[in-house]
Amino acid sequence: MITMQTLPEIKVRLENAVPGARIEIVANDSPANQPSLLIDAEHGRAIAQFLRDDPEFKFDYASNVTGIDWLGKTPGYLEAVYHLYSVALRQGPLILRLRTENRSDKVTLPSLTPVWRSCELQEREIFDLYGIIFDEHPDLRRILMWDGFVDHPMRKDYVEPDDYEYEPTPHDDVLEKARLHYPAKEAAV
Repeated sequence: MITMQTLPEIKVRLENAVPGARIEIVANDSPANQPSLLIDAEHGRAIAQFLRDDPEFKFDYASNVTGIDWLGKTPGYLEAVYHLYSVALRQGPLILRLRTENRSDKVTLPSLTPVWRSCELQEREIFDLYGIIFDEHPDLRRILMWDGFVDHPMRKDYVEPDDYEYEPTPHDDVLEKARLHYPAKEAAV
């Protein structure tokens, strides 16, 4: 088994392999202590292809793709986070981050589905729940919410509706909200 290179070594290799790429190591102070590589969206797909195809890396599997809403940052932005593994070399995870320019009108990132097919449904979920538009995704449409839904429920500024007209079995706080909208009819006199 080949020992995985350190994050600084991987960063240098990527910068040499993909000229002009802007890459930053992002520390993680959580108990997992898994730092990641923030890569610029412009070179995202080229970096992904290099990580997959280079014989020293062979990151052939994207196991998890998730979204993050950084509302409290100035300016706010959204991220897509990819956890990569090399099944062939038994190493990983390598965590990549792609960041949007903001949270409103510049929310496009390159789709990594052309590189790792396992990203397809997960990028659709991020599109649906966070609103990131994945450029060149083969089937970018809602996957959890219905087509007419106009918001992104995992965003931190999402306002939950107080009318659950489609809730088939309202309970607890949902039932209380429903009662406010649909008060019980007064008993006939």
